[in-house]
Amino acid sequence: MFGIVRPCTHRLSEGLRTEWMAHLCGLCLALRADHGQFARIVTNYDGLIVSVLTEAQAGAMPAGRRTAGPCPLRAMRTAPVAMGEGARLAAAVSLVLASAKVRDHVADRDGLLARRPVAAAARRVAAGWDRAGARTGAALGFDTALLVDAVDRQTGIETLAGPGTPLLTVTEPTETATAAAFAHTAVLAGKPQNAAPLAEAGRLFGRLAHLLDAVEDREADAASGAWNPLTVTGTSLTEARRLCDDALHGVRLALREVEFTDGQLVHVLLAHELRRSVDRAFGTSSCSHQGLEVPEGSFGPPPGNPYGPTPGNPYGPTPGNPYGPTPGGPAAPPPPRPPRDRRGLIAGCLVWAGLACTCQMCCGSYEDPWSRERREAPCQDCGDCCEACNCCGQCGEGCCCCGDSCGCDC
Repeated sequence: MFGIVRPCTHRLSEGLRTEWMAHLCGLCLALRADHGQFARIVTNYDGLIVSVLTEAQAGAMPAGRRTAGPCPLRAMRTAPVAMGEGARLAAAVSLVLASAKVRDHVADRDGLLARRPVAAAARRVAAGWDRAGARTGAALGFDTALLVDAVDRQTGIETLAGPGTPLLTVTEPTETATAAAFAHTAVLAGKPQNAAPLAEAGRLFGRLAHLLDAVEDREADAASGAWNPLTVTGTSLTEARRLCDDALHGVRLALREVEFTDGQLVHVLLAHELRRSVDRAFGTSSCSHQGLEVPEGSFGPPPGNPYGPTPGNPYGPTPGNPYGPTPGGPAAPPPPRPPRDRRGLIAGCLVWAGLACTCQMCCGSYEDPWSRERREAPCQDCGDCCEACNCCGQCGEGCCCCGDSCGCDC
């Protein structure tokens, strides 16, 4: 599941985590329903934002949810999933942009795609995804030719680019494609007045997606000799970071002009998590809203355990088990835990594979694939939405300095 907005699920509140998973699963199932099982391979974290934007403007309705059956990627649990035009638009956009990604790898002769038979097969798959996305887009009134044209222009621009070429010239096709997708969510939601600001937010989101992909692949592309916009145009990482920070600020400003029925999840993904994506790509930690560099560990506890018992501390733990039975007192053992319905070997292995593929075993909590007991993942230090925002309450614009008085539990 590719994409730049990849929130740790335990950083979201319970309600937002359920909503986020509903849109992710809704995108996956929309791909299966309209284009077959193989199309589900293009499920991605960024595509679901299209579905989230549509629902945030139109408002959640009971008809927009259905209960999906057990799935290995959800630890064999049922779950409510998003359905409707937003999920189908997300599926169409994901297909076309995944097709572009495949063709880009073919052009760069990456890995197995350097072999002609494999490259020819990949081109056929990409062409099929283009046609499938066009069919779904046409049913929703969205012309995917805008996306395909942008992808085709990308190849020509990259061919002509060289030292001194403005980096934003290279990112323009991606910006155009994502702007069109974001703007059409306003049409589906019946709020055409939102189209212009959403197009601006989408354009800047596309710029970020292109730049962050280039930053993350920079060293690998240099080692393999693959085309990279930063290397070819001679753009420094400092300049790339400046462009990313400008785009982040622009996305926030554009979203303030959009009329949302419930924009909470949109805000978390495109304000908080998008900033984290930039920090992750550049290997930095910064204030989530003001762009101030915050060295790692600046606000952590001092070395050692400041709360441990000191020598002679009368409040330290006493030798032995202070919670054991007292002499002469009742010593009844605790009641046994109720038996759990254990999974078999094969079912447990399938659940384990799903948990591993979706990173649930690395972050948050999950059910043991076999015993069904609750487990805590090793990654428990991602913090909440204000983890990296130590400027909260200092700018007079409400908590987290977002300007919309959002709470730290957003």
